[in-house]
Amino acid sequence: MRISIVLFFVLFLMPADKVLLAQQPGRYVVKSQVSMKAISFPLGDVKLLPGTPFYVAMQKNAEYLLSLDADRFLHRWRTNAGLKAKAPLYGGWEQTSSHMLGHYLSALALEYAASGNKKFLDKTNYVVDQLEEIQQARGTGYIGGIPGEDTLWSQVISGRIHSSGFDLNGAWVPWYMLHKVWDGLIDAYLYTGNIKAKKVVALLSDWAVNEFSGMPDTLFQKMLETEFGGMNESLAEVYAITGNKKYLQLAEKFNHKKILEPLANNIDQLGGLHANTQIPKILGAARQYELTGNKQDYNGAEFFFNAVVADHSYANGGNSNYESFNRAGKFKNALSANTSETCNTYNMLKLDKHLFTWEPSVALADYYERAIYNHILASQNPENGMMCYYVSLQSGTQKVFSTPYESFWCCVGTGIENHSKYAEDIYFKTPSGGLFVNLFIPSVLNWQEKKVVITQENNFPGEAFTKLKISTGKVVEFSLQLRCPSWSTNGMQVLVNGVDQKLVTKAGSYATLSRKWKNGDEIELRFDMHLRTEAMQDDPSKIAVFYGPVLMAGLLGTEKPGVQGVPVLVTNNKPVNKWLQRTDADSLRFTTVGAAMPNEVSLKPFYSVNDQRYIVYWDQCTQQQWKDRKAAYEAEILRLSDLEKRTVDLVRFGEQQSEKDHDLVGENTGVGSHMDRKFRDAPNGGWFSFKVKVTDADLQLINTYNGGDGGNRAFEIFADGIKIGEEDLKGNSPGKYIEKSYDIPKDLTNGKESVTIKFQGLPHKIAGAFFESRIIKR
Repeated sequence: MRISIVLFFVLFLMPADKVLLAQQPGRYVVKSQVSMKAISFPLGDVKLLPGTPFYVAMQKNAEYLLSLDADRFLHRWRTNAGLKAKAPLYGGWEQTSSHMLGHYLSALALEYAASGNKKFLDKTNYVVDQLEEIQQARGTGYIGGIPGEDTLWSQVISGRIHSSGFDLNGAWVPWYMLHKVWDGLIDAYLYTGNIKAKKVVALLSDWAVNEFSGMPDTLFQKMLETEFGGMNESLAEVYAITGNKKYLQLAEKFNHKKILEPLANNIDQLGGLHANTQIPKILGAARQYELTGNKQDYNGAEFFFNAVVADHSYANGGNSNYESFNRAGKFKNALSANTSETCNTYNMLKLDKHLFTWEPSVALADYYERAIYNHILASQNPENGMMCYYVSLQSGTQKVFSTPYESFWCCVGTGIENHSKYAEDIYFKTPSGGLFVNLFIPSVLNWQEKKVVITQENNFPGEAFTKLKISTGKVVEFSLQLRCPSWSTNGMQVLVNGVDQKLVTKAGSYATLSRKWKNGDEIELRFDMHLRTEAMQDDPSKIAVFYGPVLMAGLLGTEKPGVQGVPVLVTNNKPVNKWLQRTDADSLRFTTVGAAMPNEVSLKPFYSVNDQRYIVYWDQCTQQQWKDRKAAYEAEILRLSDLEKRTVDLVRFGEQQSEKDHDLVGENTGVGSHMDRKFRDAPNGGWFSFKVKVTDADLQLINTYNGGDGGNRAFEIFADGIKIGEEDLKGNSPGKYIEKSYDIPKDLTNGKESVTIKFQGLPHKIAGAFFESRIIKR
């Protein structure tokens, strides 16, 4: 059904004083030093049409934003400045972090630019006014909401720097926290024109320049071992809006050489690294390339993007397992409940946009489409607007969504931005006056330079076509670059006013259509849209199913899969259209036919699965293979099921959220990676401790070690100060992970809800490495 667009024409014909403010090139003082081959439209120039999942997601997000109280986010920012708080802190991460305020400010500015709703502008201006008051109260230019920040910065500025992984001198990723408000203020200026926001962020940047420009590079690089967000991008952006080169100089000082230099030389060392710690660093390099023309920054950004997409990304376009990159091309053992952190894809899409403006390609648009449908849209519950931290791709799992006021994970922060800007990259213009049509999302483009309105209508991806209608007061000449996606294997048909243009189109390329356009002209694109499968990079027996660009998920219901486990595909290598049939012509619903064991399964788009368990990666085998593996398969399911039933608590070391949830502290301790898994150890007689849940049952502690670790690794294990074990690892099982168990005396747990486990290295020895610790019932 065609969607009415009358309302949107009314919006575009509003009086001049009502025209929406959006990101304006004129707000930049420093021009790009590189030639841009594609230029994005201001966010307010593109409107989504009602009736699509993207429109619904944006509306739900807008409702959620309006329900949030700025004063609760501002609580610690005010008290840290000696001002009285106006409202109590929110729950969840807000109790110990302050990242949400900056994301909230960015999302408000984006939502205003996208919708023109003055409520978002009023909230934007209020937050900026409060930050100005806080800045004036401090008198140094600094503003912050980090617990214990005055002591922290005093130590760091004096050169005393230490970290156990995700903390800087005991404070949880403080530069990461500040980076968000830097970006929020920049966005408030760029998207709403708030001059005060520019002033506040410039003074904040002055504080950073004054305190850190003189720090020796060796100390500065040591500080950068702790996650710092995209400070190198934010300070470069402050340079772009002010023209003051001191901000660019500090931005370049924030370039983490350990990460950026190998990438600039086409070396992929990403395996085991915390994924979203790295992506913002690359965004900083990309922005610096635009402002300086430094080719090394270009090389690093381009190589990183291509490496992540080709060798570190899942079928949904997301990346990371337990927040870390897998080794290049190695996915077989990297499917868990904690795959594809949503923050990562938020940042990858930003990087995609940079690269597209430098050198447009269908491959970049294909990735954007894959990720926006199958990760970003899939990360929101359309019923209430809540968001996922991880979008799990492990079979039999289900999505876990945030709560309105008690979560505030990092992916809630990026999430409220994600769902404000779906209109952002549907269209790009060229310097010569042409137009790229990249995404097939129903929308209205107000192309102000051409005095043309282009309306895109469709029922995509339910139907394999889209239609573009030209509205103009006079005949106007321009070229259209129409994306023929890589999934449209046999090209696409292009019609103008119902007449086939006989264009030779090729999957993965742009079709160029140049002519003089008049009012009412219609362009229709018809795609070759079909079922297809994609095999996991290192395991051809594990496949994902797509219809066109849309990742499909098998529906498993609300109950956890039983002893039979999740269904397996027994297809005898038949083409996918022989064992999967569409069951509803009006929606993307399919069912397996004589293929799934032990039961047939219905499928629908992954982005629409919100209330049940699912399969995304299917195990595929022949009838004989199924018979051979069935018994072992069921035995393993039973073992894992039994272990999970007996598990009281689980800590995964090197994973930021798990360590934070378990109050991990220590001295001389750090994180590393081995065979795609993160670990923590403590050299030179160091230690670390953490809290675990307990019950009154007989309990054991099970630690997972690297079977090849030996030599100098000797340590003691304590529970609430009582020694329960001692290890001297011998490295007798190289290439394997080993588990060792330790009984926890019952009198240590009686009447308690938790105990503190401590790993203490013996003098001059290493404690660990530890991959995970599990408390189980004996």
